[in-house]
Amino acid sequence: MKIEESNVVETNDYRVIIYPASRPFTTKEAKTITEKLFDFLATWAAHGKPLSSSFKIEKNQFIVICVDEEKEMASGCSIDTLGKVMREIDEEYQLGLFDRMKASYVENGEVKTLKLQEFKSKLRSGELSKDIEVFDFSKNTYLDFLSHFLLPLDKSWAASI
Repeated sequence: MKIEESNVVETNDYRVIIYPASRPFTTKEAKTITEKLFDFLATWAAHGKPLSSSFKIEKNQFIVICVDEEKEMASGCSIDTLGKVMREIDEEYQLGLFDRMKASYVENGEVKTLKLQEFKSKLRSGELSKDIEVFDFSKNTYLDFLSHFLLPLDKSWAASI
């Protein structure tokens, strides 16, 4: 089930795992990724017990996986299995899903991604406006994701740069 199609009340605080791509998905990539994740999550289990999970592709660039751990906890093995599927997707499309040394932000309504060092350099030099919004991929609960995934620069992790 997809998050936006879920009949579970959105106030449940699911565990969230965010996979940020270095670029937007093409229409074909988004369709294939959606199909692969839909199929995978339909059978995803921890110690033989099905995991109640869902996903969404946010801003056509970020894959957000949710697990309702009130029903069943995701185990290390089940997270490893998810990681394997995500690595396959990453390798097939060269998305940089596991590259944590990047920053994504919104400037003039457009999502942009830079290597972290370049992002810091452009912020310090004033090449990037202080009016940008910055994504935070460290969110690990759905309620935190909903309220703090995209923040104005001055309220984000990048404010101290």
